[in-house]
Amino acid sequence: MIRTSTGCRPTRREFLKAAGGLAVLGLAGESIVDPGTQLACAAEEKNRGPRMKLSLSVRVAEAFGSKEKSSLTIDQLIQLAKLHGYEALCMRGSQAGIHSPAEKVREMSEKIRAAGLVVSMVTGDFAVPRNDEHGPDGLRNITPYLDLAEAFGADLIRICMKKEEDIPWAKKASDEARERKIRLAHQSHCGSLFETVDGSLRVLKAVGRQNFGIIYEPANWLIAGQDYRSQTIRELKPYIFNVYVQNHRLRTGGEAAINTWTRGKVELDHIGLWEKGGVDFVDVFRGLHEIGYRGYVTVHQAFAGIMPIETAVKRSADALRPLIHAREG
Repeated sequence: MIRTSTGCRPTRREFLKAAGGLAVLGLAGESIVDPGTQLACAAEEKNRGPRMKLSLSVRVAEAFGSKEKSSLTIDQLIQLAKLHGYEALCMRGSQAGIHSPAEKVREMSEKIRAAGLVVSMVTGDFAVPRNDEHGPDGLRNITPYLDLAEAFGADLIRICMKKEEDIPWAKKASDEARERKIRLAHQSHCGSLFETVDGSLRVLKAVGRQNFGIIYEPANWLIAGQDYRSQTIRELKPYIFNVYVQNHRLRTGGEAAINTWTRGKVELDHIGLWEKGGVDFVDVFRGLHEIGYRGYVTVHQAFAGIMPIETAVKRSADALRPLIHAREG
């Protein structure tokens, strides 16, 4: 059977190209695929759906400086997602995490499913989004996070890595996650091993697990002075498990500041996805279309205290929809 370089079933175009080469060489046969590759292939098949899918992070109801409190209930977030055409929720500790009673998680999961939504990913604690020294702790004991993901019917968990010593733990956690058909991913994020493009690629290759990848998020790389555009997306193709979108405009004297390892403190303004002067989303989605990405695009911006949440959720979806559908037809 013909397979891609990752060991997965090819698209029709890939099949025809490969078949021609095999005919010339006179080669045939069935490849043997290990369980890790099977899991990666399942994710790749999911990403070959008809189009990218919109996901709403529950972070939209968090204040920028707080990861623990939400201004909306899960019922309100479900209603917002349904009203504005999102297909999934991205869950965080502000709604439910490994600290939550199992019954609460079960009830939330049932509400989400009953609304016709799914959970695209879970972030199981507060330390991961805070990106502090305790962020990588979950890698040392991934089991509760796997339990949480299963309870929500999700196959993707966000993790955090700060030091080289986190790499072997990421390998171990990925191996345990693979046994339960769950993937792990790290966001491109300032102040982490994924602050730079080169650093991210190095760690992805060092971990070397089919179920370990990246949450591509261009705004953090904009802040860190990285080239986040199409060429980078092409380099990351085998590793992109999810896409986060938020937007900032870099400005001296801006309303907020982010600490980076490579550029020090960077001042900026928080702006909507639809506003100019921040991330070049036209080029970002050009790159995503070029690599055939068909996974979730997650609105991942904290709007509480910045602009009305419902307005931001609606305008974000309205801005993203034409970009998602740009190559259809």
